[in-house]
Amino acid sequence: MRYTAHPAPSFEPDGRCVASGPNGELAHRDAIAHGEHLAYRLWQPRPGVWSLVGNGLSNQSFVLGPEGLIVIDTGECVEEMAAALVEVRKHTDAPIAAVIYSHFHYVGGTRALMDAGAPTDLPIWGHARIAGNRLRIANEVGTAYSRGMVQQFGIRLPEKGPDAMLHCGIGRFFRNPRHAPFTGGHIPANHTFDTPTRALIAGLDVWMTPAPSDADDSITIWFPELGVCINNLVWPALFNIFPIRGEEYRDPRVLLSGLDHILGLEPEHLVGAHGPPVSGIAAVRDSVTDYRDAIQFLWDQTVRGINRGLSLGEMCESVRLPPHFARSYFTRELYGVAEHHVRQIHSGLRGWFDGDEAQLFPLPPLERAMRLIEGFGGAEAVREQADAALRADDLRWALELASWLIQASGPADRPRVEAGSPGDRARLGAILRTLAQRTPSANIRNWCLTRALDLEGQLDLSRFRRPRFFAPDVLEHPPEAFVHALRVLVLPERAQDLDEHLVWHVADGARAGLHLRHHVAVPTDGQDATLELRMDRAVWARILGGKLSLDKALQDGDVRFDGERPKLARALAVFDLPALWLS
Repeated sequence: MRYTAHPAPSFEPDGRCVASGPNGELAHRDAIAHGEHLAYRLWQPRPGVWSLVGNGLSNQSFVLGPEGLIVIDTGECVEEMAAALVEVRKHTDAPIAAVIYSHFHYVGGTRALMDAGAPTDLPIWGHARIAGNRLRIANEVGTAYSRGMVQQFGIRLPEKGPDAMLHCGIGRFFRNPRHAPFTGGHIPANHTFDTPTRALIAGLDVWMTPAPSDADDSITIWFPELGVCINNLVWPALFNIFPIRGEEYRDPRVLLSGLDHILGLEPEHLVGAHGPPVSGIAAVRDSVTDYRDAIQFLWDQTVRGINRGLSLGEMCESVRLPPHFARSYFTRELYGVAEHHVRQIHSGLRGWFDGDEAQLFPLPPLERAMRLIEGFGGAEAVREQADAALRADDLRWALELASWLIQASGPADRPRVEAGSPGDRARLGAILRTLAQRTPSANIRNWCLTRALDLEGQLDLSRFRRPRFFAPDVLEHPPEAFVHALRVLVLPERAQDLDEHLVWHVADGARAGLHLRHHVAVPTDGQDATLELRMDRAVWARILGGKLSLDKALQDGDVRFDGERPKLARALAVFDLPALWLS
């Protein structure tokens, strides 16, 4: 029986779309062309307003007021911000008067402003949730967050050749190689808010309105005297409702509210956190209207499918953006893909179960893969069909078949991503590389190529699958944040019948505890704990960062302990962090 290949809106059905980029990259021709919108350039949409595109993942923007220069977003690191200052200083020598953070992602280079002569008490404006969000991505979900960034943004891809990094869809790089060693320089906002706020900043009237986007601390910044709106809602690609790296739900209904707010302002100039600015009231209105309507279309049609009782697979096949939205890069699938956004809307609105009976109580993945392979006539038969599907450009089917071979290779206690014979891993890698070359989506290309290189042994990403913390993050946040974060590292099999209360005394009287009981670690203030550890913050940061073992720190006297050592050793052994284990 002949089967019709599933329509492939997320990638082309054959290789005619593949072209070669400036560094030998093999990619979809539209993905290569989109790089022009992300090229390095200091834009000046109107006198006294500049936005630097292509310096990193985000833009650094500048607005000149009567009292000096307002800096909007400071990038990933000190070097990135310093490079942006060099560009804007070609046009103005006005003093730095203030900083505004559009959201928590691009606040890492602020120290460069002080290094360039800005006062240490520089006014810094930002949403009140920025500090909490920086902590969230650094501790409990830090390992997954780091791994997702590496995959989505192609951080470990080569600089030249077919698999080379092309761009990130909304920016040229996650981190520009010219900015190594990427020195952290975040300075917390000293003017925070969580409601619409109006202020006189550098002599300009500034309106700052919370507008959740890819972060719940995003704001839209309006300069009514200049007709300039700076935002983190309108990106140079279809908005990423679902990021393949994994993130908290981005509710399209909230996005639409923020976009309608921008339309209501009727700005003459729209400057984004990503991509080139747009000028002209009509041009801004048309771009933002299409942008918000594309998002509403995905929401409305997903909800329609849910109400009709369609499964996720059926909705992903039926919900496609109409041709109207292909006329502008603002609404094209150049970052993420619509079928993934449909899945995310369903999950955010209704949860994981889509009514498909087979998903109610599915077999464990290993057992299911083994049964499927057996039913298809054995592993060799599956390999033959996977290879045939790849040759026939039936990539969805090839991908599924090849994934069974990896899943079924066990053992059960080994992560699936590390399983599979060399031949089966190479087969899956070849399919992923083909998908990467045929998709216009930067996220999908970067993810597929990174996974392919991992499968083929050309990249070792195993360290991004192990729990870890970064010492600078530990030093930046209160000690209890990372003590309490250990609760997500509990190994239940080691916590059998354990009932112990530990307290950490870290720096200047700070105290935090964990009560190990019933296979969980319950956060406490450490009162009445029977096992006590005392150390300074630098030692604690080195231990959590994997640079120092607690065992050695105890031997050297850098950590002091009160209590019974055997009990402490058993208690610390429940955490999936070898640096805490005692001999």
